[in-house]
Amino acid sequence: METQAQKLWEQIIAKGSVDDHQFETKLHLQSGATDQDIAGLEDALGVVIPEQIKAFYRIHNGQQQIETTCFVRNLTLSPIHEIIENWTFLQEEFDPEDWEVDAQPGVQPLAWNSKWIPIASNGGGDYLCIDTDPTEEGTIGQVLYFWHDWEYRSVEASDFFKFVEIALQEEETD
Repeated sequence: METQAQKLWEQIIAKGSVDDHQFETKLHLQSGATDQDIAGLEDALGVVIPEQIKAFYRIHNGQQQIETTCFVRNLTLSPIHEIIENWTFLQEEFDPEDWEVDAQPGVQPLAWNSKWIPIASNGGGDYLCIDTDPTEEGTIGQVLYFWHDWEYRSVEASDFFKFVEIALQEEETD
């Protein structure tokens, strides 16, 4: 798992460096998370973090949030302390039954689910989440977007590593 996570980080950096030799510097990557950091996240959110996320975060604990270049798509990867802050905000801001939600099979039809882990954001109130509470049709660890102003919830990938691979391939065709 750790080797695959390291390879994905290398691919992200190599891909971005093709067009910008300062890409890695502009990512403002933080040092890897410790097992204690990850355990603190699990305790704060009351979830078990999928192994892929643990492996990815052991390499880099997100990005510093200062004029940072996106790691994939239009997303910045939140450090653990920010995941907790964003999750807490979403817990307070969105009642799970606030809206009628159009959810793809596999996703709980909720406006917000406390078992979603908001690991990345676009800076506009939308979050990339790891789903630790899918329906029977879903998979623990599947990736979905939480749109703050759109009721649609869909699976972007069956797991985080696949999501990163998909995002890197999309960028090749742009």
